[in-house]
Amino acid sequence: QEQLVASGGGSVQAGGSLRLSCVGSGYTWIGTCMAWFRQAPGKEREGVAGAYMGTGRNYSADSVKGRFTISQDNAKNTLYLQMNSLKPEDTGMYYCAADTRSFGCVDWSGPTHYKYWAQGTQVTVSS
Repeated sequence: QEQLVASGGGSVQAGGSLRLSCVGSGYTWIGTCMAWFRQAPGKEREGVAGAYMGTGRNYSADSVKGRFTISQDNAKNTLYLQMNSLKPEDTGMYYCAADTRSFGCVDWSGPTHYKYWAQGTQVTVSS
């Protein structure tokens, strides 16, 4: 049974760093697209970064470019999100998402592409 488990959230001050992890089980995720999304209170869920597993191809939203780095460990079926220079506006619930269908990560930031979602992990950045 396909499952995603996310971890690594927490509370930091502005300028701090956090690293999120997402472990996928029940499927070999190579050749699929996995992504990180976040949702702040009262706002829509937005794509933060995506990875075409097994290809080394990664993508990120303009709002986090230069600060967040997505990486993949295919041997461990794990997706990471290294978040540096955190800002208060990065506060929100962060979700890892994946799907067994391969859509080549085209439009990786569209949440409707993903069937499997990890539980959220809260990130809070104080000023």
